[in-house]
Amino acid sequence: NILMGSGSFSEKLLNILIIVFCVFLSLSVHEMSHGLAAYAVGDETAKRSGRLSLNPMQHLDPFGALCLFLFGFGWAKPVPVNPWNFRYKKLGMVITSFAGPLSNFVLAFLACIGVVLLQGEGIMGLIATICYYLVIYNLGLGLFNLIPVPPLDGSKIVGAILPQRLYFKFMEYERYGFIILIILINTPFFSRFMGIARSAVISFFGMIIQLFV
Repeated sequence: NILMGSGSFSEKLLNILIIVFCVFLSLSVHEMSHGLAAYAVGDETAKRSGRLSLNPMQHLDPFGALCLFLFGFGWAKPVPVNPWNFRYKKLGMVITSFAGPLSNFVLAFLACIGVVLLQGEGIMGLIATICYYLVIYNLGLGLFNLIPVPPLDGSKIVGAILPQRLYFKFMEYERYGFIILIILINTPFFSRFMGIARSAVISFFGMIIQLFV
């Protein structure tokens, strides 16, 4: 859309660079938050693997990043976690899994404040544009990863809170998770649902911001 739209080549290139920056930052924050949460509740696997970092090259999953560019939702390379290191395994897994999407919602909220406060031309307008894309991509990443389909974070959260008998039944479908996701992504219903969910969260953020701005 950017390449086909109006504007000079330099403006289009700047927009693309902004999007690349926002995608990489969003993915890195998401995965680093998984690692930090796991470390906080007793597992050092992510730390030893060098995943407590904002360096996007440590976290990049090419296909997940491509989906984030094209569709506004995606994923990164999973952070290695050993739940046997958690004192409370199920609680530790829920905390670790939810930390990624939560970090994206927090970053989206902060960026939403930036969109509201930063108006004008020049550097202020540039930062406001960065904040706009951060809102879009972080909400897409956070919402998408809460879907309870393996290997997304939502499946790990659901799996951790299920009784053991149901957990093993649920995990029988893990091998089909990628196929389910591909089918889901290509349904018109999914795009509409994601758009509605993202708009609802943005409206909620707006209500909170209006109380203080």
